[in-house]
Amino acid sequence: MPVSVSEPYDLAVIGAGPAGLAGAVTAAEHGLTVALLDASDQVGGQFYRTPDPELRAARPEALHHDWAAFADLRARQRSGNGITHLAGHRVWTVTRGGGGTWAVHAVTGADGAGERPVCVPARALLVATGSYERQLPFPGWTLPGVVGAGGAQAMLKSGLVLPGIGAPSARAGRRARGRIVVAGSGPLLLAVASSLAAAGAKVPAVVEAAGYLRYARHPRALATNAHKMVEAVVHGSALLRHGVRLRARSAVTAVHGTGRVEAVTVSRLDRDWRPVPGTDRRIACDALAVGHGLTPQIELAVTLGCATRTTADGTSALVLDGFQETSVPGVWAAGETGGVGGARLARVEGELAAIAIAARLGGRPGPAGSGRVARLRRARSRMRSFADAMAAAHAPGSGWPTWLAGDTDVCRCEEVTAGTIREAVDDLGARDARTVKLLTRAGMGWCQGRMCGSAVSCLAAAGGAAPAPPGERRPFAEPVPLGVLASLDPPDEDRP
Repeated sequence: MPVSVSEPYDLAVIGAGPAGLAGAVTAAEHGLTVALLDASDQVGGQFYRTPDPELRAARPEALHHDWAAFADLRARQRSGNGITHLAGHRVWTVTRGGGGTWAVHAVTGADGAGERPVCVPARALLVATGSYERQLPFPGWTLPGVVGAGGAQAMLKSGLVLPGIGAPSARAGRRARGRIVVAGSGPLLLAVASSLAAAGAKVPAVVEAAGYLRYARHPRALATNAHKMVEAVVHGSALLRHGVRLRARSAVTAVHGTGRVEAVTVSRLDRDWRPVPGTDRRIACDALAVGHGLTPQIELAVTLGCATRTTADGTSALVLDGFQETSVPGVWAAGETGGVGGARLARVEGELAAIAIAARLGGRPGPAGSGRVARLRRARSRMRSFADAMAAAHAPGSGWPTWLAGDTDVCRCEEVTAGTIREAVDDLGARDARTVKLLTRAGMGWCQGRMCGSAVSCLAAAGGAAPAPPGERRPFAEPVPLGVLASLDPPDEDRP
């Protein structure tokens, strides 16, 4: 039978990353009872991943910036001030409960027979589910040794290992000899490359598909976000110190190897991201860390009916008002769900949302009053302007599908090739991305389109089909065992 909490919390926060943690702590300090749900066993989310205690890392903070801000939030969360941390809870849907509350449905426990359903009622919701990496496929991207750029950083932060290499030998006083190319688009690449190099990997190149000169089109956003420039200088200095070469307006268009990565082909790109003939160069390496930006993880909010918008780089984000509330009353969101903007912006939005929720629910006033709200809103506006500039600067060009051969897998889960998708549009008459999905099964696998959704939509549009609608509604945000669903209580027919 499902585990259920009888008395509703004032607030359920879904996601314990920078936004969710800031929101939970602030709400509790305003007198609200808070349930903080997260799939991980530790707070911090993807950004503040920390090594397993059994690894006995001496200085985990060395792998992060802004660690002091996270340490402060974590200490406040652990102080027992009204926050119930529900670790290892994978939220798969949210429904309307009785008496105007929300019912947050999650699965917890070990995989298999140990999994059990949990229902957490709450008067308000804060969705802080973060984002996941956007991948644009190319020949050879399924070879062992190809990982996401963020995935490479996660391996280092949480497991103290390097992709394609293993544990950094620097821990034993020697430098690792593995070669890791970092490629894709977006500022995450610089952070990943500098952290990998600092851990002992040899990084032959950072391959950036966009040109950094695009930021110059947004001088005001640059001028009002000096901390972003400082971060760029820090990462750039680290790359220079380790002898890492930056190749702008270029992309990895093929991976080579027998059984695993042995080399990559790097091509210069034109303004539409089409490879320029005669510019291919082969670089030997042991692994490739690649990612083309981040996509807001908004499945839960979209299922509730929250409105979405299309961002400058073609992803979908939630529409939010001046206090972080979505188009659905009683549901707030913060962090990457409203558009990718980084950890500092996420913390500001989480705090702002919590103050608004406390005001709505009748919590006690905070120590700073309305002045604090005004400062938070100004900071959010300033950092959002940079986030918009960043999205525009790194938006994928329309010509990237020319990288793909007909036999290149686009949907890895269902092994659907680019040729199969093109055939569905050109020969079978698919006129929209949803029909392409039905004809080919692209996006129907375990990841439910998180890995291939953008690519499938782009390929369909290139053939004349309509792209997939932003924020497709699904009843499940996470895979749920049938045994767990069978154990749920039947719905209350009188409940709206």
